[in-house]
Amino acid sequence: MDVTVCLPLSEAQRQRLVAVAAAAGCSVRFQEENEPCGSAIVFGNPSPSVLAANRALRWLQLESVGFGEYAALDWTRPGGTAQVTNLAGFFAEPVAQSALAGILAWCRGIGRLALMKERREWLGDPLREELRLLTGATVVLFGYGAINKRLEELLEPFRCRIAAFSRTSMPEALDRALAEADVVVATVPDTPATRGLFDSARIARIRKGALFCNFGRGTLVDDEALAAALMKGRLGGAVIDVTREEPLPASHPFWHCPNTLLTQHSGGGTGGEVDRKIDVFLANLSRFRSGAPLMGLVDFSRGY
Repeated sequence: MDVTVCLPLSEAQRQRLVAVAAAAGCSVRFQEENEPCGSAIVFGNPSPSVLAANRALRWLQLESVGFGEYAALDWTRPGGTAQVTNLAGFFAEPVAQSALAGILAWCRGIGRLALMKERREWLGDPLREELRLLTGATVVLFGYGAINKRLEELLEPFRCRIAAFSRTSMPEALDRALAEADVVVATVPDTPATRGLFDSARIARIRKGALFCNFGRGTLVDDEALAAALMKGRLGGAVIDVTREEPLPASHPFWHCPNTLLTQHSGGGTGGEVDRKIDVFLANLSRFRSGAPLMGLVDFSRGY
């Protein structure tokens, strides 16, 4: 059985994949994401058009959690429905730590202090009154999957008041919680139900001066409304890991918003990340070859 890998790897990583796949009776090909592919197994995130044209596909292992760009594809094939697996839970620890770092940086004025260092500007004591404590803060977690569950654990020493909501929670309950929030952390995936959910009306319901963090997908947020709330001081700040367009255009208003940290979709990054992705693929390859249930199977009806 043939495997196509479409993600950048080192020579050592390629050799490891080839050796383990060969032991499982599979041959491996490496190619760019937009090159045609007719393999039964694909590892990586090729373009949707490539996958749509691959009528031999039986299993796709994504190197991401996000599935949105593939949601509209027809996965039925002559031999049955192709299986798709993602990296569910894979990024929970690094993203949760990035979110905590961003929240603490906002509370303690680290972003502003870093800018002042670049300008060789010393303000000193007047800064003290502007700093906040995370201890006892009201934190709204929108999306209660692996990331926000881990963030909730990391917040325990700060004795925060946590209000957690899934993407299917009643909007009225979410809106009531937003009005009391000191910090809002969104980690929901891109689905038809979440796109544009934080529009101008919902952003206006967030407590004045609060911090808004998005570590899910950029499609959740109305960029212009969020930028306006930040520029006017309606919100106290933002930590934005994901945006609708990446890389973020130089003309985008987020670049000019005060108290805003742009983490450039790096929130889930760690050293050795690619090797751990390979570990997941190889473990699932063993399951696929033996007929065992695959880990991280995408539910097409939910879109993740």
